[in-house]
Amino acid sequence: MLTCFPLLSLFTLSSLFVPVGLAAEPDPTIPFETYTLDNGLVVVLAKDDSIPFVQVHVRYAAGSKDELPGKSGFAHLFEHMMFQGSAHADDDYFAPFLPLGGQLNGNTTLDRTVYFEGVPSNYLAFALFHESDRMGWLLPAMTADKFKNQQDVVRNERRQRYETPPYGEAWPKLLESVWPEGHPYHIATIGKHEDLSAASLDDVQAFFRTWYLPNNATLTVCGDFDPAEAKTLVQTYFGDVPAGPEPKLTTAAPVALIGTRVVKVEKPTVPFPKVWVAWISPAAFADGDADLDLAASILSNGEDSPLYKRLVRDSRIAQSVNVSQNSQILGGMFIIEATAATGHTADELVAAIDDVLANARKTGISAEDLDIARTAYEVGFYGALQSIAGKADLLSQYQGLTGDAGYLSKDIARYRAASVDSVNAALRRWAPAENRVVLQFLPSPVAPSPATPSTEESK
Repeated sequence: MLTCFPLLSLFTLSSLFVPVGLAAEPDPTIPFETYTLDNGLVVVLAKDDSIPFVQVHVRYAAGSKDELPGKSGFAHLFEHMMFQGSAHADDDYFAPFLPLGGQLNGNTTLDRTVYFEGVPSNYLAFALFHESDRMGWLLPAMTADKFKNQQDVVRNERRQRYETPPYGEAWPKLLESVWPEGHPYHIATIGKHEDLSAASLDDVQAFFRTWYLPNNATLTVCGDFDPAEAKTLVQTYFGDVPAGPEPKLTTAAPVALIGTRVVKVEKPTVPFPKVWVAWISPAAFADGDADLDLAASILSNGEDSPLYKRLVRDSRIAQSVNVSQNSQILGGMFIIEATAATGHTADELVAAIDDVLANARKTGISAEDLDIARTAYEVGFYGALQSIAGKADLLSQYQGLTGDAGYLSKDIARYRAASVDSVNAALRRWAPAENRVVLQFLPSPVAPSPATPSTEESK
């Protein structure tokens, strides 16, 4: 299973750029229909018979932001438990799919957890059965031994993904530094060792009963299937899954950073200084979100972009630089990250980043810059529509985040509506000279070797 971190943007999507003088093409669409079962499960069906393949995608509106104090890591831990067998299929979840050539997995973020299976289209019923069984009948098969095993697996994953790699702890440290204690985004999805160690089987079962409900989920089926048959199968397998009390929506008061907070982490395994400069930014689909996506592309994509040109190509103080608008449900982070070249320091990187941003705020981006960014987003956007799995993911995300699986054209409109003035205004408002976090990962200073005693001293 995979834990998604960090989100570089809500979707790696683009808007459509139409050069002046050319007729606008119709918006791309994903034909679909949606309906809701009596138990509250939202169903999205999208027929695509281009290949004999079908994608089943289940999205639960439950992520690490929904965990209780002292219970961090539960959302991701539960993702693991969902692959340990259920009442009517009490086996490793992957095992029966592998002979079919199935592609399946799951991932957890701050905001949600998703599970998916891609199978030959004649195995649609097989995939729906397994997803429905763990949605409705997971707990009877959940044992203390399974739980202990996955508890150890997740703690080891934390060590391998976050603690051992040189920069692995950057994302948890960045969240901890930007979002105050008690905020739903303060702790990374992987959780803390002490919370994972203290977790009990009862705790995890309570998490399931609270969040893993049909009335807190979206089922998306995309691919080669007969719609009437699919509806019958969905009703057969999911119709009897009992609904539960409507989960309480997790909210948070607006957060503001004041001044500049510098956080330094020294590790012996860090080969080069690396910096992350982060600001609190708009939430997903909020005003300014799309503008900052475009600003991020303009600042760092391509050898002629201001940050790449200054830090990597000209001064050669950095090996790489990247900018991203990380938009989540409760708020976003606009992040610039750069890795120093040999012989250069984190302070040099921050000074150069500040200089480039100061110039960008003063002179603004150009219409040409904006056109190039839109074109790049167009390429990325159409790429997401080239696969059945990609379409299923988009439909599920739109439905889960906006309540409208057909939000595609409205999403495109956000980027089309962006102007030179709106992008410049967003950059000045959300990425000012102050009110930010500067995170630096630095190589640990080398301790001096003990002096070798002279002949006289050794006598």
